[in-house]
Amino acid sequence: MASLTRRRLLAAAALFPMVPAFAQTRPLTCGELTAAQTEGPFFKTNTPLRASLVDPGSKAARLAVTGRVLSARCTPVANALLDFWHADEDGEYDNRGFRYRGHQFTDSEGRYRLATIVPAEYPGRTRHIHVKVQAPGKRILTTQLYFPGDPGNARDGLYQRDLEMRFIERAEGTFDFVVEA
Repeated sequence: MASLTRRRLLAAAALFPMVPAFAQTRPLTCGELTAAQTEGPFFKTNTPLRASLVDPGSKAARLAVTGRVLSARCTPVANALLDFWHADEDGEYDNRGFRYRGHQFTDSEGRYRLATIVPAEYPGRTRHIHVKVQAPGKRILTTQLYFPGDPGNARDGLYQRDLEMRFIERAEGTFDFVVEA
């Protein structure tokens, strides 16, 4: 058991040398809508309303993802729906329940905050978080968020640099979505 815990700790620590690369991400440009991407085969409807996807039993590194949902005119989008899902610490998706799945709504300033873990890679994909974003009464944007400096980015055909989160601290990424509003 100690070996497994040590292995997971070492895997999580491997992410930390990437921190200097995080500051090199592209700044938000309003007017430009966030790029759409595939939802992949693991999307599920009717996720629970929650701002934390953290499974208390997980030994994975914790992560907070924060940001805003904005219109193309850079105005905050209140009450926008964000539906998040991602792989667990072993690179698996929960297709029976709602582990590492959930939705939330932005506040009056268009802000959101998600508490979760750093998802693992799985064959053919780099580390990523799926998200659907929808301004009230508008079209749904389906996209993915990526980790800058992740070694898997170079070999993932879906990876897009403009969808990288910016990291303020090791465990806090940020991303502002620009959607039709």
